[in-house]
Amino acid sequence: MYKPAPSALAAVTTWFEENFHTRGELGAAVSIWQNGVEILSLAQGHTDRARIRAWDAETLAPVWSATKGPAAVCCLMALHEADLAIDSPVTEVWPEFVAEGKGTMTFAHLFSHTAGLCALDERVPIFNYEAVIDAIEHQRPLWEPGTKQGYHARTFGFLMDEIVRRITGAESLGEYFRETIGSPLGLDFWIGLPSAQHKRVASIYPGKISIAVNDQPFLKAFSTVGSMTQRTFGSPVGLNAVSDFNLPETWSRGYASMGGVGSARGLGKFYAMLAQGGTWAGQEIVPAGILPLLSQTLSQEDDSVLCTPIAFAAGVMQDPMQTDPELPPGKLRQHFGPSIKAFGHPGAGGCIAFADPENGLSFAYVMNQMEAGALPGAKSVGMIERLYADNK
Repeated sequence: MYKPAPSALAAVTTWFEENFHTRGELGAAVSIWQNGVEILSLAQGHTDRARIRAWDAETLAPVWSATKGPAAVCCLMALHEADLAIDSPVTEVWPEFVAEGKGTMTFAHLFSHTAGLCALDERVPIFNYEAVIDAIEHQRPLWEPGTKQGYHARTFGFLMDEIVRRITGAESLGEYFRETIGSPLGLDFWIGLPSAQHKRVASIYPGKISIAVNDQPFLKAFSTVGSMTQRTFGSPVGLNAVSDFNLPETWSRGYASMGGVGSARGLGKFYAMLAQGGTWAGQEIVPAGILPLLSQTLSQEDDSVLCTPIAFAAGVMQDPMQTDPELPPGKLRQHFGPSIKAFGHPGAGGCIAFADPENGLSFAYVMNQMEAGALPGAKSVGMIERLYADNK
C-alpha cells in the first residue's frame, strides 16, 4: 500500500497555494484521506469576488457533475436492495420505459452512458421532474444501446433518480442519499441542500476560454449549434448560466446529475468510505458486493459528447487505458492517480473527487473560480500528480 510521505503532502500544499498566485484561484479547498483518516485539509481564498468572506474547511460549493458519483452509488444500492443485477432490463422496475424500443435496455447501459438517451427530442424544462421523466419514457434512443458512448450530462441524474424512487419509495434520490449515506457518515454534502445550510455556500464564477485549453474539440462541439454535445448539455432545457447555480432554489432542488452542494471534506469522506470497502466505524454503509462494480470498466470509447477518450464503470469515471498496441500500456491520463482500480467523477469548472481502494486513499477538490473545458485542469491535476509522486 502506498502511503504519501510528508514531502508529498507538502508538495500538494505548495501547488495548492501557487494556484492562488499563478493559476487564478479565488477560493478552494482540498481534502485527502487514507484508511478513514483525513491526512490533509487545505482551505484558502474567498467565497466571493468582493473578498468579503474567507473560504474555510466548512465552506460549501456547488460541485456540478461530481454529484454523479454519489448518485450512481445510490442507484446501485437500490438495485442491490431489489436483488437486481446491472445487466437486468430497466423495465424490471420502470415498465413505462419500454416505449420506443427501449424494452431490452439494461441498467448497465445507463451507468455506462451507452444508452443513447443523452439528449431529448422534446424540449422540457429541467425543473419539471415529471415532464422530464415522461420525455425520457417517450424518447427513442439516439443509437442502438451499447454500440456507442455519449456522456449523459443532464439526463443521467433523472434516470438514476427515477430508478431509486421506484425501488425504494423515497421521495427523491437526494432524500435516499441523505438517509442511507449522508446522515450515517455525517457528510457535509447534499443532493438537495436544506435552507439552514444556504448561508455556507460560496458564489461560483465562470471560467474564461483560453486557446491554451487542451480540449479544443469539446469546446468547438459545445459551441456548434445542433451538435450532439450542445444538444446534450442543453437537454432538459434551463439552468444554462453559471449564475443559475448561485440561486438557493437550484441548490434545494437536488438535481442528481449536477445539483450536489458540499465541502471538499464532505466529498473526500464519501470516497474515503468507498476506498475502505464501503464501511465506516465498523458499520457497513455500502454493501460490499457493490464495490467491484465501481472499479470494473463497462465502456471506454472516444466519447461522442465529451470528444475525448472516456472510461466508465458503473456510473463513475475511470482513467482511460492506452489501446494502441504500438504504444506502452498504461493509463492515457492520471486524473484519479496511478491505480487502475481508482474511480471518481469530475465536475464542471475543475472540481474532482475520487477513491483509490488499492491504497485506501481518497481525494476531493472544490473551488469557485471555474475553468473552461470538460475535464479537470492544472489546478487539481498538479496536486494529484504530487500526491502520487513517490508511488513507484
